[in-house]
Amino acid sequence: MKNILIAVVSVSSVLFNSGVFAQSAKVGSLEIEDAYTRATVPGQQVAGGFLKIENKGTVDQLVSASSLVAGQVQIHEMAMEGNVMKMRQIKDLNVPAGGSVELKPGSYHLMFINLKSPLVAGETVPVKLNFAKAGEVEVKLPVKVMGTGAMKH
Repeated sequence: MKNILIAVVSVSSVLFNSGVFAQSAKVGSLEIEDAYTRATVPGQQVAGGFLKIENKGTVDQLVSASSLVAGQVQIHEMAMEGNVMKMRQIKDLNVPAGGSVELKPGSYHLMFINLKSPLVAGETVPVKLNFAKAGEVEVKLPVKVMGTGAMKH
């Protein structure tokens, strides 16, 4: 029993330290934190990507994103129009000077369109983010179990 417990703790430590549970990246004055996506089912064509962008410098913009797992990655926002929640693609996303912006369910997010295969819990999804000033950075989004948090797509 003791050996099993040691093995479980060792595997958990490796997974935690390898970034399966948390991912961060830096480019210029920007730090990307808390990146993740959710597992999908076979045949599902879209998924959301979520993360937080901290800016220690001047204003910047997230202008595009791409990933090998999808035919296209768009920047989306969800907003109330009257009594209706609407989702739409936006051209870019401002990252305020000395501030942050969070891409989360029900708000700004990345939209993976035309998934090439299901996203599997425990794996990671590489995503390239392109910023107007800071340039390009690759972030690996851990794939969380389906049903984690509120999905509002």
